[in-house]
Amino acid sequence: MDRQQVVLASGNAGKLRELARILAPLSMQLRSQAEFEVPEVPEDGLSFVENAIIKARAAAAHSGLAAIADDSGLEVDYLRGAPGIHSARYSGKGDAGNNAKLLQALEGVPEEQRTARFQCVLVYMRHAQDPTPIVCQGSWEGRILFAEQGENGFGYDPLFYVPEHDCSSAQLPTDLKNRISHRARASALLLEALR
Repeated sequence: MDRQQVVLASGNAGKLRELARILAPLSMQLRSQAEFEVPEVPEDGLSFVENAIIKARAAAAHSGLAAIADDSGLEVDYLRGAPGIHSARYSGKGDAGNNAKLLQALEGVPEEQRTARFQCVLVYMRHAQDPTPIVCQGSWEGRILFAEQGENGFGYDPLFYVPEHDCSSAQLPTDLKNRISHRARASALLLEALR
């Protein structure tokens, strides 16, 4: 039986490996959009869902295959959901700049008002004109620490406190993080929907 080929609307090799492992029971062959020279598209949607659809539609159009895209980020309640869809570009200065800007924005804010969550939206489109894409959303509740802790992970992980494990996301073993994160939760829903 031929495996269905699906393009991942990302050039991130780590994301490709992670999703390929999760979707392995479906006999899908996940391929990077880099193989099809899919150009970067402006993520100008107003929500994680819109941005994921924009990316999936572009990847499906350029590759001629079904596509999976994700959009994710951090929402901080005290900041009315910021950095949100702008999480990756929050400071314009990469992970270190983003974390510094977040700490500055929360300076003097007490622990109980530092609640936050990671959000991940995964979209599956059968083709570029798919009028009913599958949309799966996962969130991961926590709060923002007063200083970075841990060396594992990336992005806001050193600042994201995970209450049930009493440590930052960057202090969790990778395999555990990959089972309980926002992306893991959205991926589990996608796997179920595609079955």
